[in-house]
Amino acid sequence: MKYGVYTAILHDRPLPEALKVIRDLGLDAAEINVGGFLPPIHMPTINDILTSDDARDEYLGTFAEAGVELAGLNANGNPLHPNPEIGPPTLSDIERAIKVANRLGQTRVVTMSGLPGADSSAAVPTWIVNPWESSYLDVRDAQWETATPVWRELDRLAADNGVQIAIEMHPHNLVFNPATLERLVETIGATNVGAEMDPSHLFWQGIDPVAAVDHLGELVVHAAAKDVRINEAATIHGVLDDRHTRFTGDRITNIRGGAAISAWPKGSAWDFVALGKGHDQDFWNRFVAALARVDPNMAVHIEHEDEALGRIEGLETAAEVLLTAARTVPSAG
Repeated sequence: MKYGVYTAILHDRPLPEALKVIRDLGLDAAEINVGGFLPPIHMPTINDILTSDDARDEYLGTFAEAGVELAGLNANGNPLHPNPEIGPPTLSDIERAIKVANRLGQTRVVTMSGLPGADSSAAVPTWIVNPWESSYLDVRDAQWETATPVWRELDRLAADNGVQIAIEMHPHNLVFNPATLERLVETIGATNVGAEMDPSHLFWQGIDPVAAVDHLGELVVHAAAKDVRINEAATIHGVLDDRHTRFTGDRITNIRGGAAISAWPKGSAWDFVALGKGHDQDFWNRFVAALARVDPNMAVHIEHEDEALGRIEGLETAAEVLLTAARTVPSAG
């Protein structure tokens, strides 16, 4: 198993310093953002790497020098977004990520399935959460028809480059749970599409991530380590708590298309928290063990989004829990 960090939380410092943080935590792997919602801060020479062996070797040398393994690329975003300033460039980023993964000897690219609008005139995506009547089924099924040829081509490109696409099952996407992940794989006849198993987005849906790993089996090809705490407010507001507001000042995090990350509700129904703050050590032991049963060489990367903890403090908290879980898993071979 490989245990590391998705380095978007460390975009405030250059790559060598970010890798030193990872090494100092006792971890040995890194997942690098290469486009999508965010620019490739930790791979500024990405276009050179695609064409220059020297640029490729220099980039890989940074990891070798730090003693940290490059273990996955990330291009999370919405490749099906109807806004031409978002959908097509995000799709291009995913295609580029697959090609640069091949150049770097990587076999995993993390992204999201994406989500179209309700019809051809839509300007924004429409997420059909609960198609309780037939008109919603019509919209959902039309969205799948839009997605199918795009994902069939991405699966082909991934196969040509020896890469597995690991889809984060995320809200506001066609693929947001194990059933929709399986639907995508079956619909396109995928050979190179699987799941990035991120427990956080499953917890608030009431899904047991360990049961989900056991259910999906070899379709799980990559993993994130991120926790969720379900709060007392969920008894009033439910898990579909939409009381978000807008950040102001220096808290604004812009993403592609002129949008920005929203501020979480005060007194929220649930929160992203560091490992162990939502689910205890026993859960993380069982989660890592379930991943190891699928693939004893799987990469598991901390994704830190705990608003109550600073960048390093949150990573330290998560690393302690993850490494404790790692010690309970027998070594491969």
